Amino acid sequence: MLTSRLLISDVSVTPSLSSLPGSNALVSITNGISAWALVATLIGLLVGAAMWAIGSHSGNYQQTYNGRKTLLASGLSALLVGAAPSVVNFFFHIGQSVR
Repeated sequence: MLTSRLLISDVSVTPSLSSLPGSNALVSITNGISAWALVATLIGLLVGAAMWAIGSHSGNYQQTYNGRKTLLASGLSALLVGAAPSVVNFFFHIGQSVR
């Protein structure tokens, strides 16, 4: 009997922005989308704060609750937009340490 054995060489990944054409445009688009996301977050924070203030002043508890919820969601989204590159890099480096 002849046993065959498949030998597979190790592969590795080294991300490089200069490896593909258009990488600078992709980075620019990502930065622009991040800026839009932060502007939308700021609008959400302002709307949530206004809803909370108006609802609290008028005694409308539902509007107060929705204003607080909007304010919290907008704050968390700003946190995620700011932390996104670090989170991606963290998990990438964790993935590289797996053997």
